[in-house]
Amino acid sequence: MALSTGSLSPLRPLTPLSRRRSLLVYLALANAGMWLAMSPLLAGGYQRGSAREGAGPLEQACIAAAMFAPALAAMCAIRYVERGGRLRDALALRLPRPWWRALRVCLPAVAVPAGLTGAALVIAALAGRYPYDGMRVSGLGGWAAGALLNMLVSVPLFFGEELGWQGYLFPRLLREGGRTGTVRAYLLTGAAFALWHLPTLLMGGQYPGRPWYVSVPAMLLSCTLILPVFTWLRLRSGSVVPAVLGHAFVSSVSVRMVKEFADPDATLDPLHMGLAGWPGWIAMGAFVAFLALTGRLNPSSSRYRPAVSPGEAGRA
Repeated sequence: MALSTGSLSPLRPLTPLSRRRSLLVYLALANAGMWLAMSPLLAGGYQRGSAREGAGPLEQACIAAAMFAPALAAMCAIRYVERGGRLRDALALRLPRPWWRALRVCLPAVAVPAGLTGAALVIAALAGRYPYDGMRVSGLGGWAAGALLNMLVSVPLFFGEELGWQGYLFPRLLREGGRTGTVRAYLLTGAAFALWHLPTLLMGGQYPGRPWYVSVPAMLLSCTLILPVFTWLRLRSGSVVPAVLGHAFVSSVSVRMVKEFADPDATLDPLHMGLAGWPGWIAMGAFVAFLALTGRLNPSSSRYRPAVSPGEAGRA
């Protein structure tokens, strides 16, 4: 029998072999799509020079193509391996109703990452690692509106990622078995999320000027800490949409915040400022600890559970 998923349709029960095959297909296609999308940049020897360097037309096209790979991989795994029902239900692609409840569950997707980014910048500034240049209050409202508008324009790209990570992978890595199985799901999803970025890390995308043996562990830690925040947004709403908005904020507005309040002539090092560096790890670690201690990261009390085999369901 299928386990109840609250307001979502139950995930189709799978045998252990089918579930394993589905996960392998997903991971293979998602990573192959990333490497294929980045191949023009890798072949051309592209290296990002600094944290202030923007992406050109070719870089933007490659990044956009890569970001759809997890969603396409999830759809293929569900349709051709799991042979499940509607993709919208299988990937939690819906919003709560009525509209005011949808707004209520989406607001933290902006407020929480903004707060975490602000805390990270304060920590970095107090440590003397962030070149804070003062807050220009007069133009702050216009800047914030422009940054949020830019984020909303990019949101479709982040559906491409989170339909894979929060819609597909995390629920299917969960197992019956209490806290250990849940922690394992968080760690494995975080590792898969981070290592999927390997081609961009090799080109200095997230950590310009840093060798792979520094950038890869840093990305692993960053993704492992931010993943529970996205998952919390997913759990409290029963929808993947707030996680999409949170990811979009972290990858766009949060990065802009680092640049906006810094000395325009100073060198920016993501390893020492923002959510991608150690100040962000402190801020995110504290927030994740709060979520864990208050039970907000426990899927058993939330709106979805993983698919289980008939045998596992019988033992539960």
